[in-house]
Amino acid sequence: MNQLGVRWTADQVLALAPDDASRKAGSRLGTAGPWSETGSSGSGAVWGLCRGSGGKPYRTVVDMAGSSPAYKCSCPSRKFPCKHALGLLLLQAADERGLRAAAPGAAAPGAAAPDWAQEWLTARRESAGRQQEQGVAGGPDGELGNSAKAVDPEAARRRAERRAERISTGATELEQRLTDLLRGGLATAEQTGYQLWEETAARMIDAQAPGLAARVRELGAIPASGPGWPVRLLEECALLHLLDQAWLGRDRLPEPLAATVRTRVGLTRPAEGPSVRDHWMVLAQYDTPDAKLVVRRIWLYGRNSGRTALVLSFGAAGRAPEIALPPGLMVDAELTYYAGSGQLRADLGELFGLPVPIDAAPPGAGTAEAVGAYGVALKDDPWLESWPVVLSGVIPIPAEDGWQLADEKGESALPVAASALSRPGLWKLAALSGGGPVTVFGECGHRGFTPLAAWPDGSAQTVALVDA
Repeated sequence: MNQLGVRWTADQVLALAPDDASRKAGSRLGTAGPWSETGSSGSGAVWGLCRGSGGKPYRTVVDMAGSSPAYKCSCPSRKFPCKHALGLLLLQAADERGLRAAAPGAAAPGAAAPDWAQEWLTARRESAGRQQEQGVAGGPDGELGNSAKAVDPEAARRRAERRAERISTGATELEQRLTDLLRGGLATAEQTGYQLWEETAARMIDAQAPGLAARVRELGAIPASGPGWPVRLLEECALLHLLDQAWLGRDRLPEPLAATVRTRVGLTRPAEGPSVRDHWMVLAQYDTPDAKLVVRRIWLYGRNSGRTALVLSFGAAGRAPEIALPPGLMVDAELTYYAGSGQLRADLGELFGLPVPIDAAPPGAGTAEAVGAYGVALKDDPWLESWPVVLSGVIPIPAEDGWQLADEKGESALPVAASALSRPGLWKLAALSGGGPVTVFGECGHRGFTPLAAWPDGSAQTVALVDA
């Protein structure tokens, strides 16, 4: 944004929306018509009054400081951000005049916020400052996070041992289930239906092994996945058997691999170790919702360290996750990585200043190098579905059974994953290329390449290929 050190694009704003309905409603409010008394400050605040169906306009304020935007609106919506917050940000992103176009009563750039907005901004920032000083992750009500609570090491050790025993019992039971399946033949999986798998998954939940439960549910869905399902079922059974055996023999594994196994079965530990400060380029952000939870995946690339990081954020169904970093921005921040092979997942720590637009596309490699990078990663984590890679100088071209990304010389190519073929982002990528080379970021796995963002040749403008 022009008054905040960075001007967000409409696509970046809409990436904050919790669902498609909010995107559409927010887009309708992204014009000057319903707004009055709008303004923005150099500290990252945006505010305005939006005319609604009632007698009083809705008071909307957005705070862009911190790890993600925060919103306050007097409307009754339970969605965050609501359509009014999205509309206000779209109005700011519309043109160079931004909020000043929303007459009457628009404030001059950098003006002080009105009392109703300033009161909330002050309370929020004071609360954030107290939490940072205390070194805890509390909420806006000032509750202490887990790190502030006293921990009894001996009690924690006993709890960890009991949980490990339950997981081992679950893994042993799962091994018997897989043995029964293979002894009876894979065809029995289609006959028995999904219920038996769901019961097995519930047993893994009882054993406090949510990672095993998730893989069991995936097994149950394979017989209904179409032609070739027996091969896919056998492959997944083999991987699940490998995970079971790795857990049961974890004491004999190297520590990085043992940490990966613990994570895969669902036994995670907090991010620890030295933090990495860098200028992190936001390459992609997308949500995967289900009935109970929305998981947001944010891919970052360190401009100086050359490291890639995955930041996960979670939200209840119907609510956007807490962290939002739209693609195309760069943040000066600290990350702390989780233990385990590959070390991709990280927690977002302190931010130093406001985000700014990236000034160049990330460095990339060819398609052959991308496959090689995935192969190396598989050596450390055999259960890895995909690996983040940046492809440079590739051209999207149609193939007999879909699309592929070929290098300029035509010597090698990566097939686009079947799950991405029906997404509008693929056609956006083809239009962006126009038959010429582009830089593409995505996830390379055994099912193909899933494009997530692209940059035209020689451009720093990030084009998101997947909706948040």
